[in-house]
Parts: sequence; structure tokens; C-alpha cells
Amino acid sequence: MKQAYDDTRQHILDTGYRMMAVKGFTSVGLNELLQTAGVPKGSFYHYFKSKEQYGQALLEDYFRTYLAAMDTRFSAADLTGRERLMSYWQNWHDRYSYDCSTQACDALECLVVKLSAEVADLSEAMRLTLRDGTTQVINLISACIQQGQQDGSLTVIDARQTASALYQLWLGGSLLNKLHRDGKPLAQSMITTKAILGIQA
Repeated sequence: MKQAYDDTRQHILDTGYRMMAVKGFTSVGLNELLQTAGVPKGSFYHYFKSKEQYGQALLEDYFRTYLAAMDTRFSAADLTGRERLMSYWQNWHDRYSYDCSTQACDALECLVVKLSAEVADLSEAMRLTLRDGTTQVINLISACIQQGQQDGSLTVIDARQTASALYQLWLGGSLLNKLHRDGKPLAQSMITTKAILGIQA
């Protein structure tokens, strides 16, 4: 019974992620979500009291998965701190730097980029979940930079400040890429990242 509960709840979350990463939170109606998931409305309210609570759970699930993937990437024993960090930015670039002149632009986006501006003024609970999740992301980036400081592969002075600046740089680049849709903003983010870290292009 517990497995069925987890599976149905997770199925609703996974379906919502695929839809909201493309269309946003407010553009996806509850009926559309449930029809796509093939779940009756009564089942939805068994797991979530409201769409807002669902959105919060969706973000919590997203960050749980995202942070676990970051932790795995940053734990690669055969790489230096700098190599681990740059592999993270390279993955971000490769995943989100789409060019709409050569490919469809309906790929799944980062929920932080997609939903932050939309829901921050709509839901305090979702805003706090986004705030806390992004703080954890920056914490992991900072820890990776500290690894690079310790192994000598990175020479930045303040790991926390650098981590915050780089994360803001990539979030901004991702937002601009949504406007330009040509991949150039994230290419510039990579160039600036290397300059900040003192890496030769």
C-alpha cells in the first residue's frame, strides 16, 4: 500500500514537472494536469491539499533530485575541484543552451529559471522553497570551490562569494537565453566563468 501511495504521488509530481517546466505554474490547470496524469481529482486531494501545496512539493522533489545529482558530480574522486566545478557548468550549458533556429524549444527547463519570477509573488511557501533550494545549490558549489582551493586547482579567495556570483551569472544567462533563444547568453556565461576562475580559454 505504501508503494502504491509513493508511486501515484510521484507520478503526479513527475507529470507536473514535465508540463510546468515547459508552460509554467499558472498556465497548467489542475484538470489538465490530472487528465495528463490519468489520475482522478479525489486522488490528487488525497496527496495535496491545494495546487499551491502541490507546487511546493514539486519544487521540493525537484531540488532533492537536483542536489543529489550535484553531490554525485562533486564527489568524483578522480577529478580536481576545478574539473568537478567546470563539469557542472558544462552540463548546464549543454542542457539548457538550445538554439531555436536549429531545434525545438520545448525542452525541459530548470524549474528555478522557469518558476522563480512567476511564483515568488504568488506563493510564500513556494518562494521559501525556491530560496532554500537555491541556497543549498550555492552551498554545494562553494564546497566544490573549497575542494579546488585545497587541491590547488582553484585560486579564488572567497569560495562563498564566488559560488554566489557564478550561480547568479548562470541563472541570468539562462533567463537571457529564454529571450534570445540562440545559445549565446550561456556561451558568454561560460567565458565569464572561466575568467572569474582564472582558467585560460
